[in-house]
Amino acid sequence: MVFLFYTCVFLFILLCGLLAMVILIQDSKSMGLGASFGGDSSDSVFGTSAADVLKKFTAYLAAIFMASCVVLSFWTGSIARSKAKSLPVSIEEVQK
Repeated sequence: MVFLFYTCVFLFILLCGLLAMVILIQDSKSMGLGASFGGDSSDSVFGTSAADVLKKFTAYLAAIFMASCVVLSFWTGSIARSKAKSLPVSIEEVQK
C-alpha cells in the first residue's frame, strides 16, 4: 500500500511538471516563454490550430491535477488517522 501511495505521489509530481511546461509553451499576448525557444508567433508545433490543441490539453491536465489533489489529500488524511490510532494517547499508556 505504501509503494502504491509513493508511486501516485511521484506521478503527481510528474503531472505538475508537465502542466507547468504546457502552460509555459502556450502563446501569450506578449511573446512569453515560447519566444525563448526560438519560435515566432506564427511558428507552431501543431500547425495552425496550436492554440486550440494546447488549450484543450491544458484543460484536461488541469482537471486531472485537481482530481488527483483531492484523492491524494483524502489518502494522506486516512494514512495520518491510521497512524494516530496506533500511537499512545496518554502518559500512562507510554509508561506501560
